[in-house]
Amino acid sequence: MTTDPAPRRRSYRTAAVVVGSAALVVLAVWAAESGWSLRDRRSPFGNWEVVTQQWAPVPPADSPAANEPTSPAPVPPPAQADEGAADEPTPAAPTDRLADRPADRPADLAAPETPVPDAPAATAATPEPEEDEPARQITASEPEAEAAPALLAPTSDQQIRLTFAPLVADAAPAVVNIFTHRTVQARATSPLFNDPMFRRFFGPGMGPPGGQHQQQQNALGSGVILRADGLVVTNHHVIDGAEEITVVLADRSEHPADVIADDAHTDLAFLQLRNVDTPLPTLGLADSDAVQVGDLVLAIGNPFGVGQTITMGIVSAQARSAGGISDYSFFIQTDAAINPGNSGGALIDVDGRLVGINTAIYSRSGGSMGIGFAIPSNMVAAALNGVESGAPGLRPWLGADGQSVDAAMAEALGLGRPVGVVISQVTQGGPAARAGIEPGDVVLAIDGHEVDDAQGLRYRIATLELGTTAPVELWRDGALATVTISVEPPVEDPPRQETVLSGRSPLTGLTVVNLSPAVIAEYGYSGPLTHGVMAAEIAAGSPAARLGVQPGDVVLSVNGRQTDSVTALVDALGQPSGTWQIVVQRGERVLQTVVSGAY
Repeated sequence: MTTDPAPRRRSYRTAAVVVGSAALVVLAVWAAESGWSLRDRRSPFGNWEVVTQQWAPVPPADSPAANEPTSPAPVPPPAQADEGAADEPTPAAPTDRLADRPADRPADLAAPETPVPDAPAATAATPEPEEDEPARQITASEPEAEAAPALLAPTSDQQIRLTFAPLVADAAPAVVNIFTHRTVQARATSPLFNDPMFRRFFGPGMGPPGGQHQQQQNALGSGVILRADGLVVTNHHVIDGAEEITVVLADRSEHPADVIADDAHTDLAFLQLRNVDTPLPTLGLADSDAVQVGDLVLAIGNPFGVGQTITMGIVSAQARSAGGISDYSFFIQTDAAINPGNSGGALIDVDGRLVGINTAIYSRSGGSMGIGFAIPSNMVAAALNGVESGAPGLRPWLGADGQSVDAAMAEALGLGRPVGVVISQVTQGGPAARAGIEPGDVVLAIDGHEVDDAQGLRYRIATLELGTTAPVELWRDGALATVTISVEPPVEDPPRQETVLSGRSPLTGLTVVNLSPAVIAEYGYSGPLTHGVMAAEIAAGSPAARLGVQPGDVVLSVNGRQTDSVTALVDALGQPSGTWQIVVQRGERVLQTVVSGAY
């Protein structure tokens, strides 16, 4: 049997209406008894919405005012400098913004308006305060209402016309456009060989024979003039592999340029302009360590080749790491728009001085996303000192290595927070060893600058001036200690003995050198070893390239014979063998390869 649900639904609705009506009746009765009104800003559940608020002193319990109905408290007249002020008319009593509040509403929760001195007197006379009444004191329980901040309008034509134009007019002529040209080998292909179905069956390397041809490849970037005779700094990746470099000045004059220093480890390069007849405008170097997060900066460059462009932003972060750009991942981060073509351009402060060389951006689209990176000017100054002293690329070394302190290590070492670098290895006879630095020490600061991590340690050492000394602050055995290191270049001991391996062996075509502090600094070797035989270069198509050897690999042994020098490696490879067992170290990993067959 089927039951009609309609009557049941009607009964539910009727019950809901009855219950809701009863609730409204109860609420109305309660509101009438408590004096609450819908106009009142007070919530029936105790929450308040206070528009403006002033606090009145609470009268003593035994005073007559304590027994009178509460009303807005009188406001004493403002203090006057002369005695004649006592004869001034008493200001009108403050009016209540919520005038229709119930009589039993607490006076200390009222929201009166600020009294207007020129208003007419109130109908009800306001008692004047006695002459000896002390001024009301503001305590923690009686917060003073904060006045809204006044909006200040410009008062002069100079303030209205505040602009960066004078700053740009002085700095922009020292920023140049750089155009590079090089010849590359390109392979001619037809649409048939680019078809995905064709490539799926025949592979990406298939194509018509004899399709190689030469092609001109052009690139653009920016640079900054540092010396009036035409010395320009830019990024290494702007001029890398260039066969011809042309620099265009702000006045549109063009000058050929020669590379006088190129350092891939710092991603900096220095050019010397030719045919410079008159002194050129230059930019001075600022102290990048004095730059603070939030400082205004301007980026100047040639984005997308549209011409010199100025963008504004702030310093978003300091000591920012951006992996893969250089060996010294220590950058100034800015939100000033930086795009392709800005590389090598200037990042200047509001004094018109160079604080960084724009180098890279973080982007998912190829354009600016407000995350740009600039090489600090102190690194530029250190590289410039090397160029002008005749030793480009020569940097100081510490003679010690370690790892960044994390939270767990900081707790174990008794540090208050993760900071510094704990030393794990000290090179015998190096500056760190002579200064007394030992494994287990934590480097906290160098030359007064805090060291946050391993990248910061490398940067601080690289920016020291050769031939000087620098204090190093350590954390040793739960206490602070300070030592002094000598700032000196790395030594080449043993001699590098650069050799190109030949003969019938799997390592033919490999260029090897002996590891030394100088070689480690020159090639940017970051492995754990301080001695051995390192692969420097690999000839394309050689047996060593087919074996998979990479630059930076250290050859440990050949057929069980230790190869701790180039001479020992050459002797081991000179022994004929039908099977070759080669052990190399790549970073923290050890790779063992067995090769059969004669070469």
